[in-house]
Amino acid sequence: MSSDSKTHVPLVILGAGVIGLTIAYIAACDSDVAFDITIVARDMPGDWHSQAWASPYAGASWSPHPLGATDERVRRWEQITFDRLWEMAPSGLVKRSPSKILGETDGVLSTLWWKDLVRDFSLLSESEIPTPYKVGIAFNTVTVNPLEYLSWLRSELESRGVVFRRQCIRSLDEVKPFVGKTGLLVNATSLGSRSLIGVEDTAMYPIRGQSIVVERTGLQEFVTVRYMFTIPDMSFHVGGGLSEQVTSITPRPGLTQTNTAFLNGTHQIGNWDTSLDMSVAKGIFERCSVLAPCLKDEGTKILMHNVGLRPDRKGGPRVEAERISLPLIRSDGLTPNVGDDAGQQQDITVIHAYGMGAAGYQRSWGVAIDVLSLLKENM
Repeated sequence: MSSDSKTHVPLVILGAGVIGLTIAYIAACDSDVAFDITIVARDMPGDWHSQAWASPYAGASWSPHPLGATDERVRRWEQITFDRLWEMAPSGLVKRSPSKILGETDGVLSTLWWKDLVRDFSLLSESEIPTPYKVGIAFNTVTVNPLEYLSWLRSELESRGVVFRRQCIRSLDEVKPFVGKTGLLVNATSLGSRSLIGVEDTAMYPIRGQSIVVERTGLQEFVTVRYMFTIPDMSFHVGGGLSEQVTSITPRPGLTQTNTAFLNGTHQIGNWDTSLDMSVAKGIFERCSVLAPCLKDEGTKILMHNVGLRPDRKGGPRVEAERISLPLIRSDGLTPNVGDDAGQQQDITVIHAYGMGAAGYQRSWGVAIDVLSLLKENM
């Protein structure tokens, strides 16, 4: 169907992280509807040193999260995304990697819902498991390099006529002029949904992640160690809880930046601190060097220290449609005045897509497909 014969619908997407960009891509490529897409965001691909968004600081590899064992949506999103990324490997944007998960207890074997999702799943034999670990899992996974992958998404979108508008949005009222009378709005502001007036989702919370990016030849295997213990009311983490200390090595693909790896890190729930802690960095490097001694060989280069806030949500991700009346009306009278742009009262449809925690990349394509369905249902 030609674009001239398709229905044209204004679509505004708040947020230019991996979720917002992937939604825009799926919508821009739709064969039935010609979405006139504008992405509005404070931070864009290219703003690699801004700690106000999480996407540049992600490990961006597929690794199992226990929510897939209990949430059918998550299982489906991750299957779709894994398959899509696996198919993209010949482009160079995605790396297929042999992978290992090591554990000190058999807790890592308690949720294997994902064994048919990945490729070449197997349990390691006792002789294949390094000391001091007791159990091990092997499989093939997929990884992207956020800086290259987000840049590719932006380039693809711009070639399809998607408009990028840099603006800090504090209230849904501010996007009403862009949506117009017939448009739709996607809220992909992740942690920003906590303070975006008109959404104000206090279920959102950060998980602080500190990591190191290195250049080192010879790193080809994704490997992670799972440290388990129980945290009351944190059942959405592996084995009832996940230690604040994380150890993983993620070799990255590289079209322009080769032989790099992501060393992780920390998993600090509710910690908003974005300052760098070099004592933590030392611990990360030492733990990763136990798994890959070559990190201490001459020639290893420290390229970057990262601190990012993963946008998680109590109760799981939010992907749903909501009708909201704009301008916003509050009984306390504290809604910010947007001046002459407010216009007449109007109901708009908002599709929310946020709260992916540390799994934004590995759910992105599946989430985007669901969001497209919601957009069409609410046209």
